Amino acid sequence: MISSRGPRLWVCTRCVRRVTKPRQHRRWESTTASAAGKPHPFSPVQHATSGRHDDAVLRKLFDSPGRSLPAMFQKKSQGLFRNRYLTSPQGFELFAQKNLEKATRIVKKVLGASTVDEYRAIVRDMDRLSDMLCRVLDLCDFVRMAHPSPQFQHAASVAWSMVYQYMNQLNTMVGLSDQLHKAMSIPEVTAAWSEEESTVAELLKLDFTKSAVKLPQWSRDKFVELSSQISETGSKFVQGMAPETSTITLPSHRFYGLYPSLAAALKFRNKLSIPTVGSEAAAALQSVYDEETRKEIYVAGHQASRATIRHLESMLKLRAELARLAGFQSHGHMALKDRMMAKSPASVMEFLLALREHNTPIIQEELRELTDKKRERLSVSDAQLRPWDKDFYMEKIRADIRSRVRQEDQLAAFFSVGTVMQGLSRLFDRLYGIRFVPRESTPGETWHPDVKRLDVVSDQGDTVAVLYCDLFYRAGKSPNPAHFTIRCSRQILSSEIAEAGADAEAPGMPSFDSLESAANDGMETHVRDGTLYQLPTIALICDFPKNDNAREPAFLSFNSVETLFHEMGHAIHSILARTAFQNVSGTRCATDFAELPSTLMEHFAADPSVLSLFARHWKTDTPLPYSMIAERILLSKRFEGMDTEHQILLAMVDQAYHSPGVGDASFDSTRVFHDIHERFAHGPKDPPETCWQGFFGHLHSYGSTYYSYLFDRVLAERVWRVVFRAGEAGAAVSRENGERLKENLLKWGGGRDPWLCLAETLQDERLAPGDEKSMALVGSWGIKDDLHRA
Repeated sequence: MISSRGPRLWVCTRCVRRVTKPRQHRRWESTTASAAGKPHPFSPVQHATSGRHDDAVLRKLFDSPGRSLPAMFQKKSQGLFRNRYLTSPQGFELFAQKNLEKATRIVKKVLGASTVDEYRAIVRDMDRLSDMLCRVLDLCDFVRMAHPSPQFQHAASVAWSMVYQYMNQLNTMVGLSDQLHKAMSIPEVTAAWSEEESTVAELLKLDFTKSAVKLPQWSRDKFVELSSQISETGSKFVQGMAPETSTITLPSHRFYGLYPSLAAALKFRNKLSIPTVGSEAAAALQSVYDEETRKEIYVAGHQASRATIRHLESMLKLRAELARLAGFQSHGHMALKDRMMAKSPASVMEFLLALREHNTPIIQEELRELTDKKRERLSVSDAQLRPWDKDFYMEKIRADIRSRVRQEDQLAAFFSVGTVMQGLSRLFDRLYGIRFVPRESTPGETWHPDVKRLDVVSDQGDTVAVLYCDLFYRAGKSPNPAHFTIRCSRQILSSEIAEAGADAEAPGMPSFDSLESAANDGMETHVRDGTLYQLPTIALICDFPKNDNAREPAFLSFNSVETLFHEMGHAIHSILARTAFQNVSGTRCATDFAELPSTLMEHFAADPSVLSLFARHWKTDTPLPYSMIAERILLSKRFEGMDTEHQILLAMVDQAYHSPGVGDASFDSTRVFHDIHERFAHGPKDPPETCWQGFFGHLHSYGSTYYSYLFDRVLAERVWRVVFRAGEAGAAVSRENGERLKENLLKWGGGRDPWLCLAETLQDERLAPGDEKSMALVGSWGIKDDLHRA
């Protein structure tokens, strides 16, 4: 079926702290790093501010969370996101009904197509059909997750369900698939399609294939039943994840070295009880001196409960059965056929094996250092490193680094929220010729007083997107940083404007400023080259703490700065990829390509020339000493080789769990897990009684695609070094380099083969085929780490 494309949350470990994915709409579904590679870590930063635009208002807007732009004189709600239907919770039902009416007309038109001209319009009609549904699903999904009003949440849920039910009906409509195939078989039709149109047609065709629409009715019914069972079982797996032993109680003297405040909280009389999973166990593995105690905590924390393992294996077997029913060799083959750069499990393994080879000397050196540290501390020349030793000795080596750089940590004072937003605007101005301009919101436009509207404005003064920023913590708000595409870029045809004029006469319809506005529900539009477009409308959600001191702004840790840069990477992709078709707009691109722009932005967050645009002390205006950032990078990346191997092994496990053999009665997830570690892991192996796979919650959301996290890290590193020359001589703030990235990669969204985008961006034709050799080439680049050594 038609599948609207959002950034899949499988790779976004910075975005997603929860283990489950937001609600997906299947075929018509809704949208929703390194910082190394610098000059010498103690290089001075030449600070300079922007003189091109007055952005003082932008900074003040966010540095005074209670501050707002002058209030509008009218009190009547103008609608959430300026959507004129949504002036109250009651408007959601009418919003859903009107879009369903339009969708029904489109379906009738597609099914009735018979002439060449009518078949030429099928792709555009189907894309609009997808847009009609996603207008409701995307917005309602956001409202029921983020809006503070229970009334709005409930109304949004009801509207979402109405449209979702209709979507399921479309999934069984064989006639839509037949008409698309007919259109694609007529040369006079395909010759008239643009490259973007042809891309959308192929995507729609693939979605129909994966929906099993060509199967007999009983098979389609079974497909729906299996999909429901997978969802239910996967939810049980994630929500019920638990260790076999939840707590360990031992004499308190065995916990010598445990952080004092934690020890005091866990101690009762002469014993200490500690949970086997969670932050307490992690702290104990870093700090407790007694090796046997660490071993007990480690083994217990790596033994998932038998019920957890049953739920996991049941989910995997159901996926295997579904894939076979749909005509695929395995779930891996089925998942990787859906808009992925890696087109098969074999390609994924080529990437992972090449990356492992590149990473091998790095992790071998790190393991040697840890072993030497253990032998030095124990004064035993042949002591061997054990799995429960790694965190402990890594922390000891990091402590040695900290002791050499003893400076007072006042880093956050250089990163007020307003300062960082100002810096992002200045960076995008230099790279892409766009900047953030605060704009007062109309009554009812935002969902909370903390939410600020920014217009994204080009050098020519045109508004190219609308960005709503909800950056501060409040009770009941989701703690997960996230980027939501509320409405995609898409061309609005003259026929749609005429349709809006006819609909305006219907009783109960809201009033609009113009027919052009009515065609987009009152939300923002823009005329480009004589053509009317929906403006990308984006919501950015974070949970930054407010400052209790009213005289000071809210400050960010450097990790939060990286988070904000990361989320802005998603936003800039949606902003710059202003396509004519919503199916390929912005982040609706290849799943294993979606995190490249956001991961790349993390490099900019720690670049001296970027920091020079904004990082100054909020009170004294003193420039940020770059050495404070350099120490953070050094500590966070000190054992990056081990982290990379851990991710490689998890990606291999994910591939094995979705391979053809999973459907066999003899499949044992624990045996497969240990077999992969035995074959591919360096260093100590987990004891055979452990079954850590039961805590790998990403298997539910990211089945067969977990490798993408590593894939985009490698790609981001490569783009940073090739296009932006790792920030050398101001290359990170060069308009020429920004235009190279925008024109070759960002502006296409999903409307062009991502391998071609990469080949032209990196000027490397070896990438263009996008085959197994291309995947291996990417893996061979590795994740370079200039600051790996102290």
